[in-house]
Amino acid sequence: MHSTTLKKTANELSPLYRWTVLFFISLAMFGNYYIYDSISPLADVLREQLNFTNSNIGLLNAIYSFPNIIMVLIGGIIIDRIGTKKASFIFSFLCMTGALVTTLEGNIITMATGRLIFGLGAESLIVAITTVIAKWFKGKELSFAFGLNLTIARLGSFAALNSPTLAKSLYSYWKYPLLLALGAGIISLLAVIVYFSFETYSEKRYNLTSSEVVDKINIRDIFVMSSSFWYITLLCVTFYSAIFPFQTFAVKFFIEHHGLSREMAGFTSSLITFAAMIGTPLFGLFIDLVGKRASLMMLGSVLLIPVYLLLIYTPLHPIVPMVFMGVAFSLIPAAMWPSVALIVKEQQLGTAYGLMTMIQNIGLFGFNLLIGFANDISGGYRAGMWLFSTLGFAGLFFAFMLKRADRLSGNGQLEKSKII
Repeated sequence: MHSTTLKKTANELSPLYRWTVLFFISLAMFGNYYIYDSISPLADVLREQLNFTNSNIGLLNAIYSFPNIIMVLIGGIIIDRIGTKKASFIFSFLCMTGALVTTLEGNIITMATGRLIFGLGAESLIVAITTVIAKWFKGKELSFAFGLNLTIARLGSFAALNSPTLAKSLYSYWKYPLLLALGAGIISLLAVIVYFSFETYSEKRYNLTSSEVVDKINIRDIFVMSSSFWYITLLCVTFYSAIFPFQTFAVKFFIEHHGLSREMAGFTSSLITFAAMIGTPLFGLFIDLVGKRASLMMLGSVLLIPVYLLLIYTPLHPIVPMVFMGVAFSLIPAAMWPSVALIVKEQQLGTAYGLMTMIQNIGLFGFNLLIGFANDISGGYRAGMWLFSTLGFAGLFFAFMLKRADRLSGNGQLEKSKII
């Protein structure tokens, strides 16, 4: 019997149903993050067994970001044309394929090709999953849902960075840990298939349509973006360029500079991720209640500034500065990403997120190469650490300018509470 009543919206579905969907799409992110961070704990093994330089290791993560300078444009169009279900499957399949190719041969060309294929799918998969969350949680627990998604996703990073402890025997040979990363890619693909089934079933019975946040560029909209948007974009690129390129070399740095074992170095590097797993959803709830988004982004930037100098110049155990970095890594994203929806018109959100992602990947590509080059020519880590610390100062400046622009706009909505 066909019903003539209006279908329920996603927000009217049972919480258990919506949170189950969130779990599976977050599990897909888990695999994505694991593959990305699988290089860092393997860096010294690649140097010893394959004679890789710091520049080679930097390239393996830099080349991930390179295609995403363009893929945010193409990925958004693909999502628009075929929908999040099919697009998520395609992108997760690319992630798995990239992980597979990376394991085939122990030379920089083959491994970089695998990381390139992985990059073609990974960032667009994140965009598609962001769109899914917006569709299923818009107007209801959105910041908390984003926070939980990031927590499960970062569990993938945490597992990868701690794999020298969890799977110690695999680190006797460079290929074995990468096969573990391939397993994470298979889990990601299977999770997307489950989500595909959930959404196919739900679309027949519920109204899931909403304004989707898709990363695509409308050139005309670029010229009408507010100064607040540009400040938050510049904060985004400086912040992530200070975090992810550092993690590329973190395990190797802790082994060589602080004398830690690979297991302890991996654990220490993972503290930033562990802190973010707990802190991001909690900060999301806190920010939903009190606002103060620009102020909290300033605070996060301040926390980041001394971390790298403490790591390189003091005998302080690296766990202490890494906790500070973890707090910043929790606080800034929890405030930053939801803020974009407050300062950009809804019809320009696709352009806004596309631009942010594109510029972020330019920064990640450049800084992974730059830090690897700086470590090689300096024969140590001091030059790279000063570069990272400088990014912290730049982030503080952009966060301050964002707060100022928000105040001068007359509404100060970034500082208001209970908006999202």
